[in-house]
Amino acid sequence: MFDYLIVGAGSAGCVLAARLSEDPGVRVCLVEAGPPDRSVLIHCPAGLALMAQTGHANWAFETVPQPGLNSRRGYQPRGKVLGGSSSINAMIYARGHRADYDHWAAQGNPGWAFDDVLPLFKRAEHNERGGDAFHGSSGPLNVMDLRSPNRFGPIFVQAGVQAGYAENRDFNGPQQEGVGLYQVTHKAGERFSAAKAYLTPSLARPNLEVITGARTTRILMEGRRAVGVEVRIGNETRRLDARREVLLSAGALQSPQLLMLSGIGPGAHLQSHGIGTVHDLPGVGRHLHDHVDVVQVVNAPHLTDLFGLSLTGAWNAVKGIVEWRRHRRGMLTTNFAEAGGFIKSDPSEALPDLQLHFVIGKLIDHGRKTVFGHGYSCHVCLLRPLSRGKVELASADPTAAPLIDPNFLAERDDMERMVRGFKLMRHLLQQPALAGHRGTELPASAGAQTDAQIEQFIRERADTIYHPVGTCRMGPGPHDVVDAQLRVHGVQSLRVVDASIMPRIVGGNTNAPTIMIAEKAADMIKAAARG
Repeated sequence: MFDYLIVGAGSAGCVLAARLSEDPGVRVCLVEAGPPDRSVLIHCPAGLALMAQTGHANWAFETVPQPGLNSRRGYQPRGKVLGGSSSINAMIYARGHRADYDHWAAQGNPGWAFDDVLPLFKRAEHNERGGDAFHGSSGPLNVMDLRSPNRFGPIFVQAGVQAGYAENRDFNGPQQEGVGLYQVTHKAGERFSAAKAYLTPSLARPNLEVITGARTTRILMEGRRAVGVEVRIGNETRRLDARREVLLSAGALQSPQLLMLSGIGPGAHLQSHGIGTVHDLPGVGRHLHDHVDVVQVVNAPHLTDLFGLSLTGAWNAVKGIVEWRRHRRGMLTTNFAEAGGFIKSDPSEALPDLQLHFVIGKLIDHGRKTVFGHGYSCHVCLLRPLSRGKVELASADPTAAPLIDPNFLAERDDMERMVRGFKLMRHLLQQPALAGHRGTELPASAGAQTDAQIEQFIRERADTIYHPVGTCRMGPGPHDVVDAQLRVHGVQSLRVVDASIMPRIVGGNTNAPTIMIAEKAADMIKAAARG
């Protein structure tokens, strides 16, 4: 028997486990399907490239065929390890725009406006630049500038300035718009995941139990009250009981799956799989959306200080391994997406609606495809897509992957913004700072010159940039799943705490906002316990 059962040791789950177990009078259990985060590929920042190749620590889901992507199946990587996706991501620290959170509040979610959540971002953060009105300096999550940046990050920024964008040294400061170098969740040359920031320092607490290799199969209900979870560990099925609350932090793809497996969701869909309806909640699994993204790749075989497969690249990698092992410095401290920016697809836009990620290597098929030679890549993603999809059950089997349908580019407005964004990205990459290095755009995109050709290229190559949200949407309406306290509507002692609760995706990377969501949830849970 525990006071709190947390399902999923990703970014949100690690925060909840650490914050709730601060009270020695409560017992907390954190359940994770994946293994402990011991792999060197996790802790060495550049290890993410090999994790992409091997599928290490990754659920590696796929979407259903996407009409907007020429019926291709998209890739949906999700972390399956302590730290969740914060243990396999590109470690960019970005919060989104202040207007994103003001929009959440305006949708009937009091307490979620930017001025409400900024103190939580600051409480979570230890920024090595120091604290100020926008940044914390004493939180558990270490945020820093890259220790050994590649020379091409600043060159990209210079090209951006030449293209007419302002240089921005802090995307999380007073203004988001502009181009610059990203800050990262690193510490001393290593990845600093939510597990390292929050969970590892808490493991010695006698009131915190962490169970890895344990797949949660359903939430146990007594009427409409959550009383525990059922987990499968190897061939054994175990019951874990919750005295106070069950907290779902399994992510935007698996939190709705678990609700539906437990009889909470759209009644007709549950019945079609033979699952008895505990609570007909039609919004569960709906409103899935994500940052759709497309990449332009530039071949530059003579630029051997960029990442790439060649004899020189192999020698550089050997030297990098030695330097990282000895000093935690050098090329292996990269997060690859070292620079980028937030720009507008049209000057009339009130907010930046596009994000750029500049990668110091040739990135094709999420890094899963082996590409020889050296070069660089640039992503452009749409920050606030209008298209909405869904997550559904494939079957009543809890080990079956969910059916994931982001419905990419279903709305015409999304495609029009992406076409404009692609042209702006290409224009930036053609500026003298980069063009002087004599790289050549790969033929796949170089042949796309007209708007129609660019649209076709996007449909052939676009995919996620790994930010699914919205499937347990927060709000007061009949198609919302949780209230502003993150309590599941119509159910007692059950909350969802992860990116699935976002009413609308933020204009930026989603890891820092997910950590903030869990910080806020921990406060609300503690307040509820005090009565």
